Amino acid sequence: MTDKSSSRFFEGFFDRALANLRGAWREIAEGARGAWTRPDGAGDEKGRLRRQMLDCLEGRGGEVAARARAADLGRTYLALDQEGREHFLHLLGEEFDVDREAIDRCCSALLAAEGASDRQAGLGALREALEPPRITLLRQFNALPEGVKFLVDRRAEVMDLARVEPSLRGLEEDLKRLLADWFDIGFLELKRITWEAPAALLEKLMAYEAVHEIRGWTDLKNRLEADRRCFAFFHPRMPDEPLIFVEVALVKGMAGDVHALLDEAAPVGDPAAADTAIFYSISNCQRGLAGISFGDFLIKRVVSMLAAELPRLKVFATLSPVVGFRNWLERGKDEALLAAAETAVLEGDGAGDLLGVLSRPDWHQDLRLAASLREPLLRLCARYLLRERTPSGRALDPVAHFHLSNGARIERLNWLGDTSGKGLAQSAGIMVNYLYRLSDIETNHEGYKSEGRVAAAASLKSLAAAL
Repeated sequence: MTDKSSSRFFEGFFDRALANLRGAWREIAEGARGAWTRPDGAGDEKGRLRRQMLDCLEGRGGEVAARARAADLGRTYLALDQEGREHFLHLLGEEFDVDREAIDRCCSALLAAEGASDRQAGLGALREALEPPRITLLRQFNALPEGVKFLVDRRAEVMDLARVEPSLRGLEEDLKRLLADWFDIGFLELKRITWEAPAALLEKLMAYEAVHEIRGWTDLKNRLEADRRCFAFFHPRMPDEPLIFVEVALVKGMAGDVHALLDEAAPVGDPAAADTAIFYSISNCQRGLAGISFGDFLIKRVVSMLAAELPRLKVFATLSPVVGFRNWLERGKDEALLAAAETAVLEGDGAGDLLGVLSRPDWHQDLRLAASLREPLLRLCARYLLRERTPSGRALDPVAHFHLSNGARIERLNWLGDTSGKGLAQSAGIMVNYLYRLSDIETNHEGYKSEGRVAAAASLKSLAAAL
């Protein structure tokens, strides 16, 4: 699939989803129009939006009318241009926030309260004042078809705007709290996705894959063959929308080359003969659910399911990119990254400095040059993964942090495991196996969370400590 055809494919996919949503909400709004009166269309756009929101909050006409008003408000939003949508979100963020004067009065009354009864009443009044009116309005979308998905997408928009507009940060936090409650892990269902799944769902896998691009239907079919597994979490209010999915290869021995795993020409293996499950891609599908974690539960649940299905599986590991490695090398360009002898080798070959070499898209095809870079780059990568930290003390590499938090250990570095353009640009072609040993998961998790201790194979610890 070319970049141009891929773009057209995804645009058509999302356009169809939007058209279906508008149609469903139109039927709800028009079907109950007799139960309520739509706000007058006269006046400015912002005024009309404000009146629609107030109408939703008044609650006249019972549940059917409330549902219709919410559907009509949602349809209004979807019909707005970008400027109109920002007006809409600013109204919610600024005019339907908490009443700060009411909070002050409640606090004063609570401080002055005498007796348990007065204090209890004061606390109740303060709780009510601390919940902004927009929460009631946002909850009304929960009853609509695709209403939860609508709010997930709105949070994604608000997240972008709130980075530069502080007045929207409260709205973003309210949306996150609502969604965190609705998307508690206890409400989610884990499903295996096969080639027999509905075409619309398979399209979404292609659209949401974030690690190794799915190049077309043949590539997707290869990833769903008998020696492969794909599992996703779903929410009952978004039954056709994966929240996060993981792709697994069932192989013999720990894999170190992602191109071999994705080779469409490779023969299909016998899953019953596999001894290793390689998690080679994990993709979050809903940007509006950022900060609401499912990945740790997903991997542990999938490990349990695979172990029950295929008892010969003894090793559960990932084949992961080192997404921040090249950026870290760039930031450390003023340091002496290589030993003097290694620098002399590059200069003697006329290759230039390390960063200059890595900026060349074909450096890995020069066998002599690649051989001279192997040892120093693996050493630097081990140092980056095991020793480099954020100010808060977590592993600097976000993928490493994710797997270490889940109780994995850093098992092996794989030289030139991903020589795609993306793999070279992010990781200098290096990939990592994070090992999930069932007996050690909890110990590794607690050690990392409480002490920042990184579980790693002894060979990697030695490598990270060198020079």
